[in-house]
Amino acid sequence: MDIRGNVDAFMIGDRPDARRTSFDYCFNYFQAYRDTNQIKKLAEDGMEVSCLQLGFYLASWGMFRSGLLRTRSAKQFRPVVELVAETPKEFWDIDVHCYDDVACEQLVEKSREISHALSEPMENARYPTRTVATKVMLGVFGNVPAYDRYVRKGLSQQIGASVFGVRSLKAISRFYQANAGDIDNCRPQTLDFGSGQVTSRLYTRAKLIDMIFYVEGGAPRPAAA
Repeated sequence: MDIRGNVDAFMIGDRPDARRTSFDYCFNYFQAYRDTNQIKKLAEDGMEVSCLQLGFYLASWGMFRSGLLRTRSAKQFRPVVELVAETPKEFWDIDVHCYDDVACEQLVEKSREISHALSEPMENARYPTRTVATKVMLGVFGNVPAYDRYVRKGLSQQIGASVFGVRSLKAISRFYQANAGDIDNCRPQTLDFGSGQVTSRLYTRAKLIDMIFYVEGGAPRPAAA
């Protein structure tokens, strides 16, 4: 697999208003609260903006095309933000390089909690798919790839473990360990919303793996600007 080529293909047409930067702005927003040890404030004075940041990021990446979220407003994300605000700081530190058994179990459990929280405001609602839950985890924590159809296809083709769970996460860990140098050497910096310039915050390893397998799975490539 051409790791650098896949990353470069994902970043084609890179500009502050490109779709891919919806991740940057969402991730920067939530991580700024982590950086200043004010995670709980996400659900206090920051609740409305937190819901809007998360909602636009998910909409930008196609999570409103069908199903539960298509019928709801940004307030649907209030229980998710409350859950995020109560998540211990140690969980925010998880990335692919530390996918041990405990971390993998924590990631799977968090995906279940987020899925439940997404459906909480609606009685008798079906829980959203793991695609949505992992997309939330990617945009907020940056600690798992989003298991959309392209990422799952790429994972299936390359590592044979495309169903989100401990087995797949461990397979991703092995893939990272075998390619750590290549992955660590091509981590882009996020873009700042206000200036459009790069920040000091790097994409996580899980985000890189999301990009690599998204392209590997045959996702349409953006046109150059």
